[in-house]
Amino acid sequence: MELGIGMFGDLAVDQSTGKYKDAGIKIREIIDQVKLMDEVGIDVFAMGEHHRPDYAVSSPEIVLAAAASVTKNIKLASGVTVLSSSEPVKVYEDFATIDLISDGRAEIFVGRGSFIESFPLYGYSLNDYEELFDEKLELLLKINSEENVSWSGKLRAPMQNQTVYPRAKNEGRIPIWRAVGGTPQSVLSAAKLGMPLVVAIIGGMPIQFKNLIDFYKQEYLKAGHPESEMQIAIHSHTFVSEDQEIIDGYFHNYKSQMDRIGSSRGWAPYTKMQYEGGRSNDGALFIGNANQVADKIAYMKEIFGITRFIGHMDVGAPENDIMRKSIELFGEKVGPQVR
Repeated sequence: MELGIGMFGDLAVDQSTGKYKDAGIKIREIIDQVKLMDEVGIDVFAMGEHHRPDYAVSSPEIVLAAAASVTKNIKLASGVTVLSSSEPVKVYEDFATIDLISDGRAEIFVGRGSFIESFPLYGYSLNDYEELFDEKLELLLKINSEENVSWSGKLRAPMQNQTVYPRAKNEGRIPIWRAVGGTPQSVLSAAKLGMPLVVAIIGGMPIQFKNLIDFYKQEYLKAGHPESEMQIAIHSHTFVSEDQEIIDGYFHNYKSQMDRIGSSRGWAPYTKMQYEGGRSNDGALFIGNANQVADKIAYMKEIFGITRFIGHMDVGAPENDIMRKSIELFGEKVGPQVR
């Protein structure tokens, strides 16, 4: 099973000014942290896309390209590419370029994303939310498998025998995963297409997702795809420290981000009880010491049969030195225990 780390580039608020901290510093820290991930044996890094003041990264492709130049082995993925408001030709070209820079380590996680700021920003209508994604996914998959593309849809100009360059290393193909938040229709679509699946489990109890993942397996095989090629990942909030004081203190980072997002979504303020419940054996937070986190990941393997676990590790913008220690523990202690 592969172990990965995901990030969104969360920006903390500077208490002295009331403004978000410098995005440039954060991006440079991320690139340095990915270099460390590579050194401690992490298999995958996934960089998210957001268009908000509280996140530093709106273009994961640029960050991944920079990370490609300072790493040797780690796979580099978007986490996620908001495909509904992206141009599939450009998505393929960007990731094919990352693939060539990294000598074949690029991946794309496509999804609808959990925020909608990119739609008005790029001039798309939310009325076309579903159709935009379906059309663009169809086109992206076609570009990924064919050098000369002919395609037509309703919301984008057609392509007639047009070529897309550069081509990625592995006969032009980049691994494309479908990232979902728990919608059965999205899971069914991924299964029918034979796409690898990433399920975001960031609240409640992971066991609640078992029926959904079993449904994917059933429909994947029913569609005639080989079981040997089935890949399933989960993506959950993760943080590792051997210092209980740091784990207790991380609650404040986590709460700050949950409350910031929740204020626009009508959520009640995040509580310490929720935090400790999430950290419990049955909860969805992989936050604790190396033994606790390794045990929970192994449990995910047991109940879901996952082939990859991605720990989302920068929620609430922990300080760089604390982040680096968490990455080291994840690679040097959690990884060997899980494997």
